[in-house]
Amino acid sequence: MHVRLRELRDDEFPAWLEAARSFYVSDLERHAGLSRHEAEEKADRDHGMLFPDGKPTDGQYLFTIEDSRGESIGRLFFAERSTGIWLYEVEIEESVRGRGLGREAMLAFEQHARELGAERVTLNVFGGNEVARSLYRSLGYAEESVHMGKRL
Repeated sequence: MHVRLRELRDDEFPAWLEAARSFYVSDLERHAGLSRHEAEEKADRDHGMLFPDGKPTDGQYLFTIEDSRGESIGRLFFAERSTGIWLYEVEIEESVRGRGLGREAMLAFEQHARELGAERVTLNVFGGNEVARSLYRSLGYAEESVHMGKRL
């Protein structure tokens, strides 16, 4: 099975944004150790900065990840920054994980970044997300900093 990145249509954005926010809240709870309330507050702040007026801004690229049949199987979001391209989110639906589709989505993302003239891409991954960290390492990504914490 192969994937392709399809640019998000305007009418798809509200549902895309809600799904992305929900995933982020869950990730913050599961991997960053935040309570549900803390995670929701952080997601609201972060999404408010990324999408002022509830809309994407210039230099942001939002995609639906589709399988070879044209079915949506995930989301991908990146943006141009002064330091290069920043990958905010790549998510493959749980029902189709483990088939190499995340790797294909990442390679398609990297091709888009090259086409934009990027020489560098950067991303953040939570320390506890070993599946994602393993995928990124296998694609040549290297840790550049490590942020650690402990809940008291």
